[in-house]
Amino acid sequence: MIYEVSINGTPHRVELLKGDKTWTCRVDESEMEVDAAFTARDVLSILIGGSSFEIKREYSLNGELHVVIGSERFSSEVRDPRSLKARRAAYAGAEGPAKLTSPMPGKVVRILASEKSEVEAGQGVIVVEAMKMQNELKSPKKGVVQRITVAEGTAVNAGDTLAIIE
Repeated sequence: MIYEVSINGTPHRVELLKGDKTWTCRVDESEMEVDAAFTARDVLSILIGGSSFEIKREYSLNGELHVVIGSERFSSEVRDPRSLKARRAAYAGAEGPAKLTSPMPGKVVRILASEKSEVEAGQGVIVVEAMKMQNELKSPKKGVVQRITVAEGTAVNAGDTLAIIE
């Protein structure tokens, strides 16, 4: 799972990979093993390299998200690029072509829209299978499929461009 996370206005790319007993967490260029468990609602206990941390999630009255670690409070924003809502927000009012990218490594199992076909925002374009689950990737905006850059059966990595919608 890949997330775009902003802490006090500084953007970070966070990738989480589930292992047998722990998670591998890649933040920007660094990687660490993390053992994590929810101890209460909106409270996460994590163990990193023998150090324990309690992380609390809080929402302010105006809806802003904050993370509290110990006595320090950080303004935060988390965006899941796989979510249609996040993709729509990113392309709201955007002119020009939009790239449909793979949010995870996997295999293209179906192409739902052909090149030069018209698509609506939220319409399925490509299906990628990852860990035996099929994920329908949807158009981030209304437009025409200019190009499909993959074929059925193609292995893809996270971030690979699969189609261009204009």
